[in-house]
Amino acid sequence: MDDKFLLKLSQNLLEILDDDEYYDITIEVGNDPYVRIFHAHMVILNYRSPYLRKILSTNKKKSDGSLVHIKLPNILPEIFQIILRYIYGGRLSLEKYDTLDIIKTLVAASELNLQELVSHIQTSMIENHKTWLEQNFNLIYQTSFENDNDTFLELQKFCTELISKEPDKIFNSINFSSIPEKILVSLIQNDNLQMDVVQVWQHVIKWGLNHHPELPSDPASFTNDDFSLLKNTLQQCIPLIKFDAMSSKEFLDSVFPYREILSEELFLSLLKLFLDHDYKPTEQSEPEEVKEIKPEAQLFEDINTTRSTNSTNSADAANSANSTRATDDTSIDSRIITFQHFKLISKWINRFDVNASYEFKLILRGSRDGFTPIVFHEICDNRSHTLTIIKVKDSNEILGGYNPLEWKSDGTYGDTNDSFIFSFKNNQTIENHILSRVNQNMFATSNYYNRGPSFGKGYKGKGDLIVRGSQGFNNCLCENNSYETCIRNNSKFSVEEYEVFQITNI
Repeated sequence: MDDKFLLKLSQNLLEILDDDEYYDITIEVGNDPYVRIFHAHMVILNYRSPYLRKILSTNKKKSDGSLVHIKLPNILPEIFQIILRYIYGGRLSLEKYDTLDIIKTLVAASELNLQELVSHIQTSMIENHKTWLEQNFNLIYQTSFENDNDTFLELQKFCTELISKEPDKIFNSINFSSIPEKILVSLIQNDNLQMDVVQVWQHVIKWGLNHHPELPSDPASFTNDDFSLLKNTLQQCIPLIKFDAMSSKEFLDSVFPYREILSEELFLSLLKLFLDHDYKPTEQSEPEEVKEIKPEAQLFEDINTTRSTNSTNSADAANSANSTRATDDTSIDSRIITFQHFKLISKWINRFDVNASYEFKLILRGSRDGFTPIVFHEICDNRSHTLTIIKVKDSNEILGGYNPLEWKSDGTYGDTNDSFIFSFKNNQTIENHILSRVNQNMFATSNYYNRGPSFGKGYKGKGDLIVRGSQGFNNCLCENNSYETCIRNNSKFSVEEYEVFQITNI
């Protein structure tokens, strides 16, 4: 029965707040251009807020009768109005405010040391806005842990339990990409995580890319520096991913495009795992044991070393009969160009030396061996004097290039004056062709492991003839830079078929 008078008391105090006649303090709230002046009463503020009591103790009313004036620049005017009505009336209805405003009110209440209001808001949010808190986990985490640790204990407990019991909800939160690294690491390690490993990996990549918005969205466009940047960002997370729980297709689709950010030991183990079903991987190292990551170029040199004898011998055996002499129409083994094309290309190679004659041995065909950079480098690395022939998808256009040097996977550029690239408008005739010889010999060929046969250097991974793409060679480029002229009008193209021949004198 005693409480029946409190409602009237609350109403009277709010009327005092709204009355402009008896106030004795002005409060300047906010920063330019969002500043508002509030009228209030020192005696009420003094007893309702310990924080304001401390400020007012150093701002006594002046003897000349002028008003006390204080500033609260860290609080928004609309938020302070909500709190001021709580201070006077002892009431706060959170239902009519959106959740973000409630968070701002919570922070402001904490600053003003209104602990009763802080506890009430935390409880109300957890009970009535749980889904929103889960979807905006990073904001809640930062709000609760980056302030006084004794202030937001209820929200801290909520965050801790969510990490422990329902970590998948954090992965799916709106601002997941901006969560702290230590939270990401704890999520990956959580045994309660109800999420496929490939999804965890995709979230980790998304988190890493979000920290470097300058990186291309397609890993096929990454430079070595781009991969190094992403590798350093994710070095604490990668060793925690259970790659061996993925399917071969998941690994190929989601991990392989980013293989350069994996450690050498891990990637070799995974290759053996997915290529040899009887292979049993050793236990992955802890993060601190794999911080020293070797360059990916060395990894592919190791792969080529371990496979070089078998792959080279098998490739030679498979292609021993696939020889094309520029003087013998009957021995041509190309599904892309004709004998006349080979005769003209031979003249370009020997710079129209009538005494030179060449044999063209097919060593790689996309439709037979595959349209991936790793296949190209496994077959063609350490081979010199190669001719690449490319049929552009959905057209009769032919592109190609001659490399007198050995192909590599070490991220360098080949230096030669003898390479060239070319195009034919039609695969049935040698008319309407373009020959473009190198004019910046230090960038003649591009030896990046994540590309197929590529020529020239350009801005942000582009070049004169770059063969690349995450799904087949579907993101290729021709943009003039290191050669005399551009060999086609449109820069981007996809590969329908390609062949690589090794050339020998006869």
